[in-house]
Amino acid sequence: MGLILFPIVIAAAAAIILFRWAKQVRHRNEQSWDSLVARLQPARDLRELTEIATPEERWQQVAGAQGLWAMYQNAKVMLDMADYAACHSESVDRELLATLRSDALQIRLLVIGALTQYAVHRLNDSIGVNALRAATMYQEMSARMGELLEVNGGMAVQYSGAR
Repeated sequence: MGLILFPIVIAAAAAIILFRWAKQVRHRNEQSWDSLVARLQPARDLRELTEIATPEERWQQVAGAQGLWAMYQNAKVMLDMADYAACHSESVDRELLATLRSDALQIRLLVIGALTQYAVHRLNDSIGVNALRAATMYQEMSARMGELLEVNGGMAVQYSGAR
C-alpha cells in the first residue's frame, strides 16, 4: 500500500510546485515598471561602509537585520527589473543584465547566511563580514541598476538604489 501511495504523493507535490511556479511567472510577467519601482524599499545610505570596523559597527552600518532584509527584498525587485528590461527593451546590455542577476542572487545568499548566523550566534566577525560583503555588493548593484536605467531612459528616471 505504501509503495502505491509514494508515487502519487510525489506526483501531487510536483504538480503543486509546478502550479505555484507558473502562477509566479504569470504574476511577474504582468507587472508594470512602475509597480516594480514601487516595490523597492528604502535602503540605508551605504556610502560610508568601511572594512576597518568592529562587527557591531558593521552591523550598525547596514542597519542590522532590518537593513539586510531590505537589501534581500530589493535584490529580488532589482532582479525582476532586470528581467523586465530584458523583455521590454532591445537595446539593453545582456552582459549588464547577467551581472545584475548574478549580484542579486549573491546578495540574497549572503543576507540569508548573515541572518541565519545572527539568529544562531551572537554578533561575531563572520556575520559582520557577510553583512559588509552583502552591503558592498548591494551598493554596486544599485549603481549598475542606475546604469541600466540611464541606457534605457524610457523606463523610469525616478529610481534611486540607495535611498
